[in-house]
Amino acid sequence: MKRLTTYIFCLLIFILPTQAFAVQKVPILIYHSIDEFTGHGMKELYATPKNFEKQMLYLRNHGYTLLTFDRWNDIGNVENPIFITFDDGYKNNLHAITIFKKLQNNHFKPTGTFFVISDFIGRPNRLSKSDLKMMADSGLASIQSHTATHPDLTKIDDLQYELKESKEKIQQITGKPVIALAYPYGSFNQKVIDETKKYYMYGITTISELYSKTGKKDELYLLPRIYIKYTTSMNDFAKIVNGE
Repeated sequence: MKRLTTYIFCLLIFILPTQAFAVQKVPILIYHSIDEFTGHGMKELYATPKNFEKQMLYLRNHGYTLLTFDRWNDIGNVENPIFITFDDGYKNNLHAITIFKKLQNNHFKPTGTFFVISDFIGRPNRLSKSDLKMMADSGLASIQSHTATHPDLTKIDDLQYELKESKEKIQQITGKPVIALAYPYGSFNQKVIDETKKYYMYGITTISELYSKTGKKDELYLLPRIYIKYTTSMNDFAKIVNGE
């Protein structure tokens, strides 16, 4: 009987679809500026509004569910989970909100996570306090921390100011919990992770791969993200989100 059971189990492995045993892989995408490139800054850190809309439309048409980090535990409960993130808090990120509003319908509820630098809020070309409050209240955006001044966290001593003060300032503006930190430049070490764990539930890197649950130490503070660049074609985008 034991041999028969083993034989049946092995047979099922070959017969059943591979997906039944596959590890779930979740794309976490990173954007910076949603605007036309006019020569200011790094071109590859831009996505034009037209291209961004095409990318979001692709996600809508292919049954993706856009999540934010306050819904992290929904990963296993929704169809095709994906995270759309934006770094630095540029004013042009409002174009993304406009596009989300345009594309939302009864079946597609777009949301994004906007990692802002708290001491830069209200500067020229940066989101203002009123922008952030509007975005948070819209249900289309989760406002999270990208530190207070955007330093390389591995090279400074005063981590408390960068992590704790930025969290508290953003929470005061939005009235919403700040639970996720995007490491500036993607730089981190064990000291940074240990300090981040005091104030946040998630730490987000720029490790270029899809997320899959492995159970490794500090996994939720080593979340990977894949850049969507100015030159990312729709074919490239489809391959990225499909894990090809």
